Formats: sequence, C-alpha cells, structure tokens
Amino acid sequence: MQILKQNGARIQQLYDRHTSFRRPKVIETVQRIIEDVRQNGDEAVIKYTRRFDKAKLTAKELRVPDNEISAAFQNITSDFIADLKIILNNVFLFYKKQRQKAVRMRHDDGVLLKESILPLDSVGIYVPAGTAPLISSVYMSVIPAKVAGVKRIVIATPPDKSGHVNPYILAVANLLKVNEIYKMGGAQAIAALSLGTKSIQRVDKIIGPGNMYVTEAKRQIFGYVDIDMLAGPTELMIIANRHSNPNYVIADLEAQSEHIGGLSVLVTTSKQLVRQIRKKIAKGYIIFAKNIDEAIDITNKIAPEHLQILTNNPAKVAKKIKNAAAIFLGPYSPTALGDYAAGPSHVLPTLGTARFFSGIGVSDFMKKRHIIAYSKRALEQIKNPIEKIAKLEGLPKHYESINVRFTKQGEPHE
Repeated sequence: MQILKQNGARIQQLYDRHTSFRRPKVIETVQRIIEDVRQNGDEAVIKYTRRFDKAKLTAKELRVPDNEISAAFQNITSDFIADLKIILNNVFLFYKKQRQKAVRMRHDDGVLLKESILPLDSVGIYVPAGTAPLISSVYMSVIPAKVAGVKRIVIATPPDKSGHVNPYILAVANLLKVNEIYKMGGAQAIAALSLGTKSIQRVDKIIGPGNMYVTEAKRQIFGYVDIDMLAGPTELMIIANRHSNPNYVIADLEAQSEHIGGLSVLVTTSKQLVRQIRKKIAKGYIIFAKNIDEAIDITNKIAPEHLQILTNNPAKVAKKIKNAAAIFLGPYSPTALGDYAAGPSHVLPTLGTARFFSGIGVSDFMKKRHIIAYSKRALEQIKNPIEKIAKLEGLPKHYESINVRFTKQGEPHE
C-alpha cells in the first residue's frame, strides 16, 4: 500500500476524485449510443450487445423467456434457496421499517393540506454481470422497490457469449417475482430502459450500479427518467488504531481488492499497524493521522462509500462522521456483511458523493403529491398577502385569479 502525505497532491486527488471520473471519450461514446438507441431502438441494442458482449440475439430474444428462467433452477440446490431466504428476510425486515406515512393537516378555517405518497409505476434495475455476476444486487435493489409497491420491476443484465443470463440472477429475480428480465448491458441498456424500444417499454426510474459507461449513460438520460445516483467503483475506508486486530484489517482490505478499480484506504493512528500492513496489501493507500479527530476529519473529506471503524470505541467515533454512505462498527461488522446479508442495500454513493447522496431505500421508489383545498373564507384571509407578493413579482394576473372569486364577475350565473 502507498503511504500518502497529509498535504500531498495524491490525497487531494482522493478528496476531488469525483471530478476525474468523467472522461471525454466516455461521454462522447455514450452520447452516440444513446442517440443510436433513440433512432433505431432494438436494432441498436442488438448491435451493441453483439459488439460488447459478443452475444448474437434477435429482438425477440432480448427478453428472457419463461422456459429459460425455469431452467435456471435445475442446477441450483435447495440449500442455496434456504440460505437465500434467510438473507431476503433480513432485507425485507429492514425496508418494511422505512415505510412512510402521508401528511395531513386540517385547519378550523376550512384549509385542507395533504401529501400523499405513491409508488412509481415502473422501475428498471441494472444488474452488472461483466467481470462477475452481482447476484446480490438483484435483491438489494428489488426488495425496496417491492416494499414501496412498484407494480412493474424490470431487470437489465448483460448476457454471456452464448446469449444466456447467469442462472442465479434469474433464480433470485424469479423468487422476487420480477416482471421482466432483458439480456442487455452497458449504456445501450440504460438508453433502452429510459427511452423505450419496440420490444422494451420505458420505465420511470433506473436503479443500480455499473461501469463508467453505465454511470455516464445514467447521467445523460436523467430528466427522461429519474435515477438513483451516479456511482463509480466501489470504495472501502478503514479507521484503525493500536487496538485494532491487524488480521481483520488485512482481510477486509484484501476483500476490497477483489473489485476491479476499487478504492481501499486505511487511516490509522498506529505506526505499528502501518508497518504490519504496508507490504502485505498490494493495492490501496495508508494515511497516518496524529489522532482520532484528525482521522475523522480526513474521513469526512474523502466521504467514502463504505467505512469500517475498527477502533476500541467505534460508536463514539461514528457520531462524528458526517460523510459516509454505510458505516460498519466494530470487529464483527465487516463490509462483506453489508454487501450480502445485513439488510440495508449495498447500492450506495461513491466518488465522494456520500456528502449529499444516500443509499437506496423505499423512498427512492415512491413519489409525493400535494393536495390543497381551501374554503372561500380561508382564501379570503390569505388573498391580501398574495396580492403583495404577486405585485412584487410583476404577476398581477396571479392575484386577479384569486380576487375574481370575491367580485360580482366571479359570481356564478343563475
């Protein structure tokens, strides 16, 4: 691991890493793909699936058929299903606690104000499967949508060279009663889900992690549909001191190194720990902090996706952390626990965007609408303040639309 100096250029790059993710060639390539899908629909999706995934498909073959889903269960053991159900239950239990209640206010003078909460009609979930099929991303994304009440849940995931989708992805999606599964990945999948094609009906929102092309495509289509967040490669940061078990630190950093392009950072107040770990882990960075408060300050500046606190009093440290998407406390809460089974989704903000983004939840699959009902008496009480504001804004007709209700012209004809 490379040791970073507090005031060095490399640590500043970590703080500003969100600015380096977007690349001109990626932006241009994604623009071209999106426009191609907009104009040519299925034909464009098929073309890019052949080019990037080496899979030859027809428009009819883009959607995974029922018999392929059924066949996926042939090589899946009952033990796997039993273990999976334990995990699914954990995730369901967590998200059921997130259900929101509608707001309702009624005043004595005839004012009714409401905020109703409705599920989105349709959601597209992107499940990466390039270097490795992210089976856990299926349930970590689908379950909060299910709890929210989304009626149409669609999965897009890249096929292998033979044109098939990983059987475990299909099995998990089927157990969760996903409505549609499509064999497509990359920017073309994001474009198809957001714009729609002859074979693929567009969705209202796109959820899920992906590579730089997927992320850039989500950025470019935002506005045609909603998106969850802009997420880059996965990140792990560990705060440790002389009380931390070096074997746990090493194991967690090594687990992070399994992700291509992932970021690993150890912030520690222990010089001994630096010596123990530096040469044992090939990738990542070590930052030496004078004390825990300095380690906390560095962490808040980096704003990591995953933060493990392996000090002797992790809860005390966590209270001072403002910017981290998911925090894991103590020696028996490794990041891998959150990746697979704890409950909260592992779809989390990266690249320092934990400063303002959150991990996905039930609210990401819902929308709110305001309902306003005034009596004549209530409207009359507020019309003079409205008049003053409308005149200041240079919009007198706005006020007149209220005032007409209190003039003879506004009286109903008999």
